[in-house]
Amino acid sequence: MRSTRVISAVDSHTEGMPTRVVTGGVGVIPGATMNEKRLHFMAHLDELRLFLMNEPRGHAAMSGAILQPPTRPDCDWGVVYIEVSGCLPMCGHGTIGVATVLVETGMVAVAEPVTEIRLDTPAGLVVARVDVRDGRAESVTIENVPSYADALDRTIQVPGYGTVPYSMAFGGNFYAMVDLDDVGLPFDRTRQQDILQAGLAIMREINEHAAPRHPLIDGLDHCHHVEFIAPGSDARHSRHAMAIHPGWFDRSPCGTGTSARMAELHARGELPLDTDFVNESFIGSRFIGRLVAETEVDGRPAVVPTITGRAWVTGMGQYLLDPSDPFPTGFRF
Repeated sequence: MRSTRVISAVDSHTEGMPTRVVTGGVGVIPGATMNEKRLHFMAHLDELRLFLMNEPRGHAAMSGAILQPPTRPDCDWGVVYIEVSGCLPMCGHGTIGVATVLVETGMVAVAEPVTEIRLDTPAGLVVARVDVRDGRAESVTIENVPSYADALDRTIQVPGYGTVPYSMAFGGNFYAMVDLDDVGLPFDRTRQQDILQAGLAIMREINEHAAPRHPLIDGLDHCHHVEFIAPGSDARHSRHAMAIHPGWFDRSPCGTGTSARMAELHARGELPLDTDFVNESFIGSRFIGRLVAETEVDGRPAVVPTITGRAWVTGMGQYLLDPSDPFPTGFRF
């Protein structure tokens, strides 16, 4: 057996969405902050993301997280998030997966009934509180970065769909929120390709004509997520189909998307602090969200969200690259 690359990882899934947690074989990514590490990774190490996320080692909806030493003294671990669409500043389901893996592999000191893990992410400090029983992570509550409504009740002209109303919010990534009724599509997985094509068309127009930009996170100047809201959704229980660039759906309820949705609802006066919000994915899995404080992001009103969900370890392995492999960065099909 020959290999020019050996990457160790623990695989998990969070409410249906995979996270490949990379525990070894990468080394320390250059950068003084975790976002600098993300940007360096994107510029110089992206073949590693493609190697792990693309087929044949990954698949069209693969997601992962690379563990790093933290860049700030108040954190236990640093994380660079990777997926088929690129490197994210923050990933909610991925953080729940990371926290579960850290507890169940003993990579942090485990305390029962709650183990607190402080994570240095490209978007900022994220605190994970893991409910532990008999050494097992039963659920994880993450306190996410400050989230905010970027724009409410905008419209965008989208070829083939006409004038599409949307709102934009940040929850660790930017999310365009669109009512499915406004693009004439049902909340039905048999129509997933139609929903996906609508999402990609909306993303293209937003990024060309009204791209969002985070005031404090360098390199976050696009929207790669459209959260299609199902009919009947409200500030207590919302269902959605999350379309993601370059062409797939989130299987989980999406932690950063849940944060963005709660920020939007709070900005409308519909979701007060300290109130449970159930967000349901396209496959029926759920996160419980809650807003725990008001704050600011560069002078604009923001909120501090928490997200509670579950993850399960699904495997452990080493990913190898034979020097004769014709697909060293994999492929998308």
